[in-house]
Amino acid sequence: MNNAEIAAVFDSIADLLEFEGANAFRVRAYRNAARTIEDYPESLANYVRDLSRKLTDLAGIGDDLAQKITALLTTGSLPMLDELRARIPPGVLQMLRVPGLGPKKAAALFKELGVSSLVELRAACEAQRVRALKGFGAKTEATILAGLDFAQSEQNQRLYWSEADIIAQRLREHLEGTKGLNRLEFAGSYRRGKETVGDLDILVDADDVQAVMSRFAEYPGIETVLGRGDTKMSIRLRDGLQVDLRVVPTDSFGAALQYFTGSKEHNVTLRGRAKDAGLRINEYGVYRVENADAKWKAKTAKKKDDTEANETSEETLTWIAGKTEEDVYATLGLPWIPPELRENRREYEDAANGTLPKLIELSDLQGDLHMHTTASDGSNSIAEMIAAAQARGLKYIAITDHSQRVSMANGLNSERLLAQWAEIDRINKTLKGFTVLKGVEVDILEAGGLDIPDDVLKEADWIVGSVHYGQNQPREQITKRIVDALANPWLSAIGHPTGRLINKRKSYAVDLDAVYAAAKEHGKALELNANPARLDLDDVACAAAKRHGIPIVISSDAHSQLGMDVLRYGILQARRAGLTKDDILNTQPWSKAKLRITRG
Repeated sequence: MNNAEIAAVFDSIADLLEFEGANAFRVRAYRNAARTIEDYPESLANYVRDLSRKLTDLAGIGDDLAQKITALLTTGSLPMLDELRARIPPGVLQMLRVPGLGPKKAAALFKELGVSSLVELRAACEAQRVRALKGFGAKTEATILAGLDFAQSEQNQRLYWSEADIIAQRLREHLEGTKGLNRLEFAGSYRRGKETVGDLDILVDADDVQAVMSRFAEYPGIETVLGRGDTKMSIRLRDGLQVDLRVVPTDSFGAALQYFTGSKEHNVTLRGRAKDAGLRINEYGVYRVENADAKWKAKTAKKKDDTEANETSEETLTWIAGKTEEDVYATLGLPWIPPELRENRREYEDAANGTLPKLIELSDLQGDLHMHTTASDGSNSIAEMIAAAQARGLKYIAITDHSQRVSMANGLNSERLLAQWAEIDRINKTLKGFTVLKGVEVDILEAGGLDIPDDVLKEADWIVGSVHYGQNQPREQITKRIVDALANPWLSAIGHPTGRLINKRKSYAVDLDAVYAAAKEHGKALELNANPARLDLDDVACAAAKRHGIPIVISSDAHSQLGMDVLRYGILQARRAGLTKDDILNTQPWSKAKLRITRG
C-alpha cells in the first residue's frame, strides 16, 4: 500500500471510532497519524525496509500505530477496520456525506431514530422526527434536508481550485462596491491554494453589515440561503458549493483571517506556541493571559489535545494584537507565514530559523516546456502558440506533440517529427529574443522503451517522456518503465509522473523513491503538470524532489493558446511545496536551464 492508501485507512478508522463514541484522544490519534502519513515525502514501504529507522520515530506514531502500518504494508488489510465496518451498516457512513453531519450526529440519528441510510434520513426529516433529538432542532433538520440532494448527487466532490477560483472572483466582483464594505478576503483551503476546495469562506470588514449581507443574498448563482444571523450568512450555490460570509471587527480582521485560513493543524500548533508564551489566540485576536490561577495552569499543562480549558474567575485576558496577520505572528516572534505553507509541515521551524523560502511567482517563469499543436491533438499552430507565449512574457517554448503510440491524438512518427523540427529551425531564424525548442512528448511504451528511436531523439532540444498506456500494470513494471526511461541519454524530463486525474483517476502504482533516485542519478527533471485536473506532481512529491536536488519543470501541457493560462495553477502547487525560483528549471534562460539537464 502507498502512503495515501494507509492514510485513508486511518481516516476511516477515526470516523468509525467517533461514530461509536470512542475516546476523543484515540480518535484524534488516528486522524493525526493519517495526516503525518499522507504528508510524509518518502514511501513508508521503503522506510520500514531500512532497519536503522523505526516508524515510531515519526511524529505521532506510537508502537500500536506502527504495528498497524506494518500490517497494512505486509498484508494490505487491517482486521480492526474490518471489525469496525462489520458493526456499522454501510448506509450510515453515507450519511457523513451530508454537509455538517459528522460521525457524532450520524450516530445519534442511527441509535435514537434507527436511521441507517440517506433514504431513511430524508424520510425522518420530512416527518419532522429529527428536530426532536437533543442537539438538533428544526433549523438543523432543515439544513440536513437541504443537504441531502447534494449528498446524493455527483456534485458531492470537492471542486478543482481553478473552478473555485472562478466562483470566488465572481463573488468578489459582485460584493465589491457595496455600501460600507471596507475589506473583503477569502480564507480556508482556497486561500491556502489546495488543489481541491470543499467550500468558500469570505471575511469582510464593513460599516453597514446588513447592506453587505443583502448584497450577498442577491448573488445570481444562489440556490438557497442556508442561514442568516447578525454577523454570518451561509448560502448554497446551484453547483452545490457552500459559501459562508462572516463580518468581523476591524481590529480582529487579521486574527480572523489567520484563524479561518487554517489549516486546522497549523492553528493548533500556533495556539500551543501561544499558550507556552502566556498568550491566547483565537479569531478575535491575541490576548495576554494574566493573573491565572496556579491550579488552572497545572490542569491545562497536562492536557494533550488542542481544546482550551475553561477560564477561571481569576484569569484576565488583555487584547494585544489582531488587526493584521503580521501582528498575530509577530506576538510569537515569527514572521508572516504565506498561506500556501500553513499545513503544519515545517513552516514553524523555517519561520523560527529565518529560513522561510521566497516562494516562486508566476512572473518568474521564462519558458513553457510542454505543449501541443495541430500536428497532433492541439488546436493552434506553432506560430499561434509562439504568439500566445510572447503575449504572456515568455522567452522560449518547447513544441512537444505526441508520438505515434498515441494514435487517437494523431501522434507523430519519426518522419513527421523530423519535418516539424525542420520547420521549427526555419521559424527560429525569423525570431528575435524568443526561441522555439524542438521537442516531443514521447510515450514510455508498455513493454518498456521509448516510442521514437534514439537516432531521432538526439536531434531534439527537449524530450518529455510520459506514460499514457498500461497504467494498471503492477508497481514494479510501471516503475521499471519510468526508471529505464530516465536512463535514456536523450530524455529531458518525465511528464505528469504519476498519471493521476484529480477526482477521477488515482495515480498509477509507481515507486516515487526509485524515480527520484533515477532522476538524480541521470540528471533529469520531473514535471509539475499545471493542468488543474492533474497538478502532477503533487505538493508533497514536489517537496520530496527538491530534497533530492531534482529540478522541477512547471509546464502547461497546453493544447491551445488559452491552455497556457494554467501555468498559474502549477505555480500555486509549487508554492505549497515550498519551491523557490531556483528550484524550477524554466525560471532560467534556456541557455542556463539546459545545462541543468544531462543529455547525450
